Amino acid sequence: MSIVGGISLNTPVYRLVEEFRTDPSKIFNYLDMIYKNIDRVESKVKAFITIVPQETLYSYVEALLKEQKERISSMRLLGVPIAVKDNISTKGIRTTCASRMLESYIPPYNATVIERIIREGGLIIGKTNMDEFAMGSTTETSAFFPTRNPWDLSRVPGGSSGGSAAALVAGEAPLALGSDTGGSIRNPAAFCGIYGLKPTYGLVSRYGLIAYASSMDQIGPMARNTIDLALMLSVIAGHDPHDSTSLPAPPKDYVMALKELDSKEPKLKIGIIKELFEVAEEEVRKVALKAVDMLCSYHECTTISLPYRTEVVAAYYIIAMAEASSNLARFDGVRYGLKVSFENRGWRDVYTEVRTKGFGYEVKKRIALGTYVLSVGYRDMYYIRALKFRRILKETFDSIFKNVDAVISPTMPILPPRLGEFAKDPIKMYMADINTVIANLIGAPAISIPVGFYNNLPIAVQLMSKPLTEDILLYLSLQLERRTGLKDLIAEVP
Repeated sequence: MSIVGGISLNTPVYRLVEEFRTDPSKIFNYLDMIYKNIDRVESKVKAFITIVPQETLYSYVEALLKEQKERISSMRLLGVPIAVKDNISTKGIRTTCASRMLESYIPPYNATVIERIIREGGLIIGKTNMDEFAMGSTTETSAFFPTRNPWDLSRVPGGSSGGSAAALVAGEAPLALGSDTGGSIRNPAAFCGIYGLKPTYGLVSRYGLIAYASSMDQIGPMARNTIDLALMLSVIAGHDPHDSTSLPAPPKDYVMALKELDSKEPKLKIGIIKELFEVAEEEVRKVALKAVDMLCSYHECTTISLPYRTEVVAAYYIIAMAEASSNLARFDGVRYGLKVSFENRGWRDVYTEVRTKGFGYEVKKRIALGTYVLSVGYRDMYYIRALKFRRILKETFDSIFKNVDAVISPTMPILPPRLGEFAKDPIKMYMADINTVIANLIGAPAISIPVGFYNNLPIAVQLMSKPLTEDILLYLSLQLERRTGLKDLIAEVP
């Protein structure tokens, strides 16, 4: 891997920023490395839907260094190129949700998280591929093309934030944003061997995030090491009056909080969720249990039982599909969405054509199921029962977190599937979410941490804790990172 001016593609972001503050000209050297690598690997990985041209970013950096000269020393993301999932609004940069419905949409405003990144000197390098409207676990339901896993191009990178994860581990960007409704940050983080955090619901503003299931959607950071993850969270977290679900939480420096915990090295209580290890494939379970042993050699561990398995997945999909059917109703070709001819045509014909051409199969299926569970005669049977179960699950974990500081499980119970594998068995795709959907249903933070490989395929564990305890998850992540040595990984794309 080439090194220019003491920096390389896998130099951690926190070190990059130090180098850029000392010598801002290194930003251009680094961008040159990034774009050369994109030219080399992107045709194979296909992580991006839209890439900002190199000359555009160069011009932006030149203006930034000239106009913000007095602020450069305090910018936490100075000169750092960031890949952004394509369902987060970026002013002047196409935002498609990987759907034909929004193929030509260019937002007139930035999401709050984008504004916060720009304020800290971050650079938006492009918009990453995803499952259409974030509905999927493989990035294969994208209307444009599937993204491939850089560790094995015959396999999926996970989803729905698969493009963001693939861009990181392919060396196309050092930081990324994803969104997580049922595991869409943690799933691809696990399959690609990077770090991904789903924050507490309401900690990060959803303003500018194109909604899938509003009561569970959350934007979060993705990185190649724990400190970079904490840095990105510090930038994007905090109250936003534009988002009615935003928590009144003051800004917090998670890097400092992490370093403070790390210096004290508190011993914590960790719950091992027995059932979530039992559902995992043997290869995944073995590697994940080694990570558990690493933590339990220092912390106090106890086995806990979760009395629900299939109910968790069923409740999640009922609620998510119901909310999706409501959220996506706005895409009618009149207010939003694909534009078609209205001449001498009735509203029904126009509406049918827009949604037939604009939405892919998976999105149509989820809208149909969501409409069904909300319909008269079935709402109480499905949707209301799912909401009641959600409350029971929240109360169960409230009780669990009175006795432990965090719980651990494999992030994903399976290895990265081959391209097309889930198309043959969609139920297997839905059931693979069993470990990740819990955090979204109860609004808790959860993190995916790479802990090993099997046949060159990454395996990760998930840690989950009570709301607003992201610093605990980052502390445990840093401990595992040191014990495994798995950080700043970049796959060799052939």
